[in-house]
Amino acid sequence: MKTIINTPNAPAPIGPYNQGVVTNGKLLFTAGQIALDPKSGEIIGTNIEEQTKQVCENLSNILLAAGTSAANVVKTTVFLKNFNDFASMNKIYGEYFGNSAPARSTVEVVRLPKDVLVEIELIAEIP
Repeated sequence: MKTIINTPNAPAPIGPYNQGVVTNGKLLFTAGQIALDPKSGEIIGTNIEEQTKQVCENLSNILLAAGTSAANVVKTTVFLKNFNDFASMNKIYGEYFGNSAPARSTVEVVRLPKDVLVEIELIAEIP
């Protein structure tokens, strides 16, 4: 059984997907999140730090809507437009996950939706 997660506190899907899906009430899989403001639909931030912060806020709101938190995230995948931004992204990412950092993969990509600098997706346990 799967439960669809969509919250007005994170950007609405811009295609045929959902913000997140919970499987059997135990695991949440999110769609990749970019630095979109959930209310205006505008990109927030012009640098990697500002965009990473917005991405983490969007993910946090999806986690909350699914009944979980950053402490229960087990895996993330980070997509960067420029790997030279890794250290700056990593600083904000570290503030978000703290001591409960999940397993992570980070890859550089040629292009991201709306030409943003970062996109992050995650998998989390539902307590």
